[in-house]
Amino acid sequence: MQLPSEIDVAVIGAGSAGVGAGRRLAAAKINFVVLEARDRVGGRAWTKTVDGFPLDLGCGWLHSADHNPWTKIAEEEGLTIDRSPPPWGKPALQYGFSAAEQEEWRAEIAAFYERLNKAAETQRDRPLSDFLEPGGKWNAWLNAISTYVNGVELDRASIGDYAAYEDSGVNWRVAEGYGTAITIAARALPVVFDCAVKTIDHGGRRLRIETARGNLQARTAVITVPSQLIAEEAIRFTPALPEKLEAAGGLPLGLADKAFLHLADAEKFPPDSRLFGRIHPAGAATHQIRWQGRPLIESYFGGKLARELENAGAGALGAFAVDDIVSLVGNDLRPRLRVLATSSWSRDPFARGSYSYALPGFESARAKLAAPVDNRLFFGGEACSPHHFSTAHGGYEAGVTAAEQAIAALAKR
Repeated sequence: MQLPSEIDVAVIGAGSAGVGAGRRLAAAKINFVVLEARDRVGGRAWTKTVDGFPLDLGCGWLHSADHNPWTKIAEEEGLTIDRSPPPWGKPALQYGFSAAEQEEWRAEIAAFYERLNKAAETQRDRPLSDFLEPGGKWNAWLNAISTYVNGVELDRASIGDYAAYEDSGVNWRVAEGYGTAITIAARALPVVFDCAVKTIDHGGRRLRIETARGNLQARTAVITVPSQLIAEEAIRFTPALPEKLEAAGGLPLGLADKAFLHLADAEKFPPDSRLFGRIHPAGAATHQIRWQGRPLIESYFGGKLARELENAGAGALGAFAVDDIVSLVGNDLRPRLRVLATSSWSRDPFARGSYSYALPGFESARAKLAAPVDNRLFFGGEACSPHHFSTAHGGYEAGVTAAEQAIAALAKR
């Protein structure tokens, strides 16, 4: 659609939060538009179909699926919810990781999280690394797990953020892709694509929004872009909003990337299984094998390892995944593996990472980032979610909240 010259609400970003905001505004029959920098909906939720397989290059799991609004939305849209338990809830394959070692490892995980849970009752704004056993045998693997969960190692993640996060422990998947669900849910929304917002001038009676496709005026705006873009002033506010920059700076985006491999003769591996990679100086990968029985391996990288592989250039993530798996299973597997797709979220100019985490000392930053400005600028996005941050459903909920704030503000004028 064309960029309008005037609007009541401009929603910035068509990721999960922007879609949530748009759906709420549409239900209230508000005059609005969604401005999206990319040529697609979904943001950090992106399903790419390769060889007939829907591959979630971004978020893939319906976390807290029994309470997740995307579960209901996906079902209402006729999509399939796979309720199989995730592979991380059962023992891993024993290539390079014996049953006895796994038992020891599970005991150490339980002990570590018991320490975190106890500390979370009384302590805030300390890094999670403070709760490692000095010189512990499994510390490198605990750090690797943190990169999958937080997108960053334990020394950069806050115990306060850990304490605030809420999760029912139920994890399902959308068979057709999480990104597919979000895209379908947005099909009736007025979205202007290839429309990156450059400046939001809130100094006058109306907001003046400068975009890559021209300018428009709005009575209010709902801003749902990743916190990293606000911190780096990819969107500039006039007058400046230093408190927003500070809050966003305390909520950087961690990095989690994926490589998808096709696996020939896949039946030689059990479905919905996993394989732990080898520990490297920068971290370790984990590999999920034959989800829903499909002949695929989803390799997962986080933190420093993901960043190192992105910096190594195109093809590095896929090559690392193949080499890592082959080093454990045997070289005869190599010709049976073929790289289908990889992600590179830190190099995406409209994401610059995967999902937010709070630095130690910034426990209150999420509430500060979410706070409205002059009852005209409203902030959503997963980084603004008080308890479901780093997830697509947290983004959706925060987007709905910001839209409701905008609706209330318009009703008072």
